[in-house]
Amino acid sequence: MENYQNNEVFGWDDTISEESSFILLPEGDYRFSIEKFERARHNGSEKIPPCPKAVVTFRIYNSNGSSALVTENYFLARSMEWKLSEFFASVGMKKKGEETQMRWSPELVGKQGVCKVIVRTYQKDGENKQINRIDKLYPSYAQPALSENQQFQPIQHTGWSAGKF
Repeated sequence: MENYQNNEVFGWDDTISEESSFILLPEGDYRFSIEKFERARHNGSEKIPPCPKAVVTFRIYNSNGSSALVTENYFLARSMEWKLSEFFASVGMKKKGEETQMRWSPELVGKQGVCKVIVRTYQKDGENKQINRIDKLYPSYAQPALSENQQFQPIQHTGWSAGKF
């Protein structure tokens, strides 16, 4: 069964008003919280074999009180173990130098940390587009100091979704 967010549908003659809420953050260090994650499957590529993957949505908090969503894929492949370790260390679920079991569970939602955000430019339909990407997740035991006005904003979590393999 599909898990649809904002699952209300429109009729052909309904009215609409909401516009894009896309926010492009400038490059820098930001606080984040895990908004949701989904279990998915990677079909394989030149560099990564077919494997399970976690699709993690981060809510990145700007110092002016706004926030942006950034989605990252975490491939459960040996070649990406460093990135998995970085992820779990950033939310305090892995200690430095210690082995840890990955706990892809509802407790991940709401975990917080600090990350470095970059701007990625790409071409789509002959037009330059920009998106934010997470370049680095800082371990919970070695996070950079951020200004006091970059506080976490409280958010309501509706749970998590687990896709099928």
